[in-house]
Amino acid sequence: MIQMPPKIFFYLGIVAACAALIPPVLAVQSRNTTSEKPPLHAFLDMDVQPKFKPQTESALFADGRSARPQPVGTVARDEAMEDTHRNFGVVDGQWATTMPRDLPVSMDLLRRGQERFNIYCTACHGYAGEGNGTVNRRALELVSNASGPVNGTVWVPAKNIHDPTVTVQPVGQLFNTVTHGIRNMAGYGTQIPTDDRWAIVAYVKALQRSFDAQLQDVPPDQRSKVQ
Repeated sequence: MIQMPPKIFFYLGIVAACAALIPPVLAVQSRNTTSEKPPLHAFLDMDVQPKFKPQTESALFADGRSARPQPVGTVARDEAMEDTHRNFGVVDGQWATTMPRDLPVSMDLLRRGQERFNIYCTACHGYAGEGNGTVNRRALELVSNASGPVNGTVWVPAKNIHDPTVTVQPVGQLFNTVTHGIRNMAGYGTQIPTDDRWAIVAYVKALQRSFDAQLQDVPPDQRSKVQ
């Protein structure tokens, strides 16, 4: 004969089942009702912390204000790029034709531009900027030996910066290309600081000028060395 468990266990089971329904019922209720009271926090973490609400008083400061004036030189996030010449290469809606005022062309700037150009640009464009960098030559070789795309890709040859379509571009347009890229060339805005991008632009212009230099471009005391 099978002995039935005591009835107390049956009643305890019913109570346990009802108790298990309480959390989901409360969750559903909280999602469908609104309240001005803050939610319950088992662990406060950083949800509840000391703070001053707008326009409230504070005994911490001599003037009694909780809201503090902005420190001198503070720039709002949406105003940090206000200098369109320096940050975008644009002046009055047109490509800038001059370097930023606080970045005049100097030998130090050109040397910096040469260094950065050699690091980031020569792999494709070559040291003289003729588009014959190591990566470009290798890619063209792979493409020429294949009947179709190599590994699912095609290669757009690196531009010769001495091409007439490039030499006529103002410095602002070149800065935009270095920053955002063009065609298959990726942009370097996240890798190269703004001033270094302008230095590269200045060096590119110097390279272009060197390919079309005239004797009068050489300082008089140096002309005997090139004649």
